[in-house]
Amino acid sequence: MKLLVYYAHPGKRFSHANEAMSKALRRVENISFVDLYAEYPRFDVNVEREQQRLVDHDVILFQCPLFWYSTPALVKEWIDLTLEHGFAYGAGGDKLDGKIMMFALTAAGPADAYTTKGYQHYPLRTFLTPLERTAGLCKMRFAAPYALYGSLRAIEDGRISPHAEGYRRLLTALRDDAYNFDRADDFSVVEFEHLDTLIGD
Repeated sequence: MKLLVYYAHPGKRFSHANEAMSKALRRVENISFVDLYAEYPRFDVNVEREQQRLVDHDVILFQCPLFWYSTPALVKEWIDLTLEHGFAYGAGGDKLDGKIMMFALTAAGPADAYTTKGYQHYPLRTFLTPLERTAGLCKMRFAAPYALYGSLRAIEDGRISPHAEGYRRLLTALRDDAYNFDRADDFSVVEFEHLDTLIGD
């Protein structure tokens, strides 16, 4: 499948996890990559260019940290401008029908924080509900996100390298149409240890 990855991190030089993921991404050939903050530092999104990118690809994946229970601001701006009525939804808005939207997220808090008894009070997937409904309105499939919990301590815990390698495997499988989306739906979020059951030979 034709895979398009949007990377959005306004403070990427400070992020060990996302930097490792980006290095792993560069080892995957024949995928498209856009660094949103490098391309649009003033948030002047080129709507025509972005819509053409979407038309040209099958899977649209956003790599970003969870910012204030949502995405970084530029991702929201990109959605507001690019997913226009008549293009992505509404009368005649069927250009994204059947495509897949997916997120690769890093969350600073540990996994147990994102539970009803944890200090975030809700599962991580709950905070993504607006994005999931956006995909639904555009007739896209919203795939279970690939997530790294506790990203601030992932270096100490030795989890950055396996997560980044899992990201490389995930991107390769998406490109090669070897990823089991139906089985992935059994998970609220996908972590690197789940990939062996989701990637075909």
